[in-house]
Amino acid sequence: VAPFRSCLSPLDCYVIHEVYDGDFTPEQFESELEAALEQEYRYIVIEPARLGEETARWISVGNCLHKTALISGALSLLSPVLALPIDPFHLLGLPGGVLSGACAALYAVSWQFDPCCKYQVQRISPQELAWLPLEAIHTSAPVVLVHRDDTPRKRLHNVIALTALVYCVRRLLDLYVD
Repeated sequence: VAPFRSCLSPLDCYVIHEVYDGDFTPEQFESELEAALEQEYRYIVIEPARLGEETARWISVGNCLHKTALISGALSLLSPVLALPIDPFHLLGLPGGVLSGACAALYAVSWQFDPCCKYQVQRISPQELAWLPLEAIHTSAPVVLVHRDDTPRKRLHNVIALTALVYCVRRLLDLYVD
C-alpha cells in the first residue's frame, strides 16, 4: 500500500482519462501515453481498457523475451556442468545459447529504446487503489504502470546472451576443428 502514497503528487502520477467527448479518439489516448512515458512519471494510470491491455501485453512480451534470454543463456552456459562427459551431450547448450542471443537481439531491436520498457505493470488491490488520486480516476480497474530502472536488467541479459553465444561459437569451432 505504501508505494502509492507518493502518487498523490501531480509530478509523480499521471492519469490517462477515459473521456470520449467529441474530439477524443483512441489515437489521442496513445499519444497521451507516449507523452507520459517520455516524461518518465513514477506512476502512469491508464483508464481506457483497450490501451491498458495493449500496453500490459507489450510489457509482458518484453519481459518474456528478457527472461527467455536469461534462462536459456544460463542453461547454455551451465550445460557442460550438467551434461554427461560424453561428447554429444556437450552440444546440448548450443540451442539455448542461440535462443538466448536471438531473444536478446529481438529485445534490443524492438524494446530496448522504447520508453515503455522502463515500466512494469503493477497489479493493485482495492486497498492500494485508495492511495491513487481517486477524484481523478473514473474506473475501478485501471492499469497502473510503475517506473523502474531497467539498466542492470538489460546489462545482465546482454552479458549472459553474449557469453552464451561466444560459448556456442567456441563449441562449434571445437567440433569442426577436431
